[in-house]
Amino acid sequence: MKRNTPVNKFKLLVSLLTYLVIQSANHSVAEQTKTTTAESNIVYKEDIVYGRVHGAALLADIAYPVKGAVDALPAIISVHGGRWQGGHKKDNSTIKVKQWAGFGFFAMSIDYRLVGATPVPACYQDFQCAIRWVHAHARQYNIDPDRVNLIGQSAGGHMVSLAATLGDGPYARTGGWEHASNEFVAAISVAGNYELTTLSWGNIWTPKDGDPIEGRKLASPVNHVRNDMKPLCIIHSENDHSVPIDNALRMVEALKETGADHIFHRYPSAGHMGITEEVIKRSREFIGEVETK
Repeated sequence: MKRNTPVNKFKLLVSLLTYLVIQSANHSVAEQTKTTTAESNIVYKEDIVYGRVHGAALLADIAYPVKGAVDALPAIISVHGGRWQGGHKKDNSTIKVKQWAGFGFFAMSIDYRLVGATPVPACYQDFQCAIRWVHAHARQYNIDPDRVNLIGQSAGGHMVSLAATLGDGPYARTGGWEHASNEFVAAISVAGNYELTTLSWGNIWTPKDGDPIEGRKLASPVNHVRNDMKPLCIIHSENDHSVPIDNALRMVEALKETGADHIFHRYPSAGHMGITEEVIKRSREFIGEVETK
């Protein structure tokens, strides 16, 4: 009978540890394969340059299903919040582009110039550049140019609503793709602001030149509502302390008065809403309804 010597105990311990390491590695490989398989049909790219201003790059993250025997993809462009002075393309005010690619979209989340670096309307001009970039690259990324959608939260909601009501307006095209289309089919505004002169932080929107009050009136979507504007989905909560519900209600009333195509989802206690699962659900419903009209 073999004695259970210290040497034999050591060999047994080494064998056991080796077994555990191998099992752990196999489990990790299995999990990695599972994740890879789940995302194998998604292409994800970070920090794509969608425009340049005075040599500085404007960046976006994109994701889309692998190109194959499928129809051209609808697109969605996400614009982050942060009162035009903060935030970024990966925070909770934006969509998760890989998730939306899984829904069958070409998904794009953008950064833009913040007011601490460049006065308004630079942020809006950058956003418009992003829309043009999508059109200019529609063939390359298998995008249906007639199915481009916008979604923005807070300050981003303001900008997508301004796109729906004003479009280019008097703002010059900058960043590139000046001759490309900036058309889109629908916009979704989450906790957005629509009238800047009465908003507590509306004075952050201060153009470099001209009367700042007039600049804020020009940049207020409520002042440009018309019955042939792009369909707009407004999502807002009654206890939003950043953008009071009255700001959104003024916009909804103007939309009703002009007969503009819109839908309003009102929540009692959701706060200053981000891109939650509820918002994703309502957004996808809205996009589907617009497509069937």
